[in-house]
Amino acid sequence: MINWITGLIGAFITFAFGHWTEPLTFLLTIIAIDIISGMYASMREGSGLNSAVGTVGLAKKGLMLLVILLGYRVDVLLGSEMIMGGAIYFYIANELVSVTENCGRIGLPIPNKLRQVIAVLKQKGEEEEEV
Repeated sequence: MINWITGLIGAFITFAFGHWTEPLTFLLTIIAIDIISGMYASMREGSGLNSAVGTVGLAKKGLMLLVILLGYRVDVLLGSEMIMGGAIYFYIANELVSVTENCGRIGLPIPNKLRQVIAVLKQKGEEEEEV
C-alpha cells in the first residue's frame, strides 16, 4: 500500500513539474520559511494567529504551485523550458520579499548581500516573464 501511494505521488509530481529542479526545491523551502516567519511576526506583534488569514495564505501558496504546474504544461505544449522556470523565479523573488518584510516586522536585520540576491532574482524573474 505504501509503495502504491509513493508511486502515485511520484507520478503526480512528474506530471506536474516534469523533473525536480533545484529552483523548485528552493521555492518550497522559502515558502516554508515565509509561513513560519509570518506566523512568528503575527504573534510578536500581538495580533496572534488567525485561521482565516492562515487559510487564505496557504491557498495563495497552493495557487502559486498550480501556476507553476500550468507553466510546465505550457512548456510541454510549446516544446520550451522557459515558462515554468520564469514562474519559479518570479515566485522565489516574491517569497524572499515577503520573508524580508516578516523579518522587518520581527526586528531581525537582513544582510545587504541577501538584499542584493533578492534584487537579482526579482530581475531574473521579470526578464523571463517578458520573454
